[in-house]
Amino acid sequence: MVMTLGYWEIRGLAHAIRLLLEYTGSEYEEKKYIWGDAPDYDRSHWLNEKFKLGLDFPNLPYLVDGAHKITQSNAILRYIARRHNLCGNTEEEKIRVDILESQVMDTRISLALVCYNPEFEKLKPQYLQELPEKLKLYSQFLGQRPWFAGNKITLADFLVYDLLDVNRIFEPKCLDAFPNLKDFLTRFEALDRISAYMKSSRFLSQPIFGKPALWGKLSPLISLVLRRVNQTNIAHVTWFGGAVLGLWARITGSALHALLCPERSACLL
Repeated sequence: MVMTLGYWEIRGLAHAIRLLLEYTGSEYEEKKYIWGDAPDYDRSHWLNEKFKLGLDFPNLPYLVDGAHKITQSNAILRYIARRHNLCGNTEEEKIRVDILESQVMDTRISLALVCYNPEFEKLKPQYLQELPEKLKLYSQFLGQRPWFAGNKITLADFLVYDLLDVNRIFEPKCLDAFPNLKDFLTRFEALDRISAYMKSSRFLSQPIFGKPALWGKLSPLISLVLRRVNQTNIAHVTWFGGAVLGLWARITGSALHALLCPERSACLL
């Protein structure tokens, strides 16, 4: 039976889940909810369904797999990972996975609080000042291991990959002092199914956050362009739109980016 993943039409908390679904070869479809534009940021597309889906704790993201209806992003990840023996084998591996699951969420929240705050420009320098120490802990935890729990990939690697990649987009040079973390990202992206997914039209690299965010969202202009592109139903054009977004994530902070976003040199469209 095909699973259904429900979430906003953003990267957000669903990115690691999508990566894990792709890596495990799971059959799934997505229900993407539309977040309205400013000033109201209308969420009725989701709210109209929220209490009609039979979810015990209605929230996004959710995963429906037959009779199983799951909310909370980490619970969804664990559900998928258990089916594919990706939660760690030894007690040591399981402990490392448990630690990272919570640690990644703490680090993720610290960035989100900055990006959704109206005082983003004032808060950003402090976040960047503190970021190296946070990344140093991840670097030390990984050490010389190929994966964060040990010699075998686990659900923790999907969480950490997403976290490191987002921070790499936020500050492209933030990993320069941590070669083992850069190697980890390269190793992860080289996995056959992950590589294929990232080259596909299904891959969603941007926007990272919802529309109320001060960083990590798409500008109304780019949103409109992509919406028009997708409405053409031409596969190669849709793929091109996704490829452009993927490329944009890698040129954050460039002269081109500054030209298109002069009002906020670190914004993501």
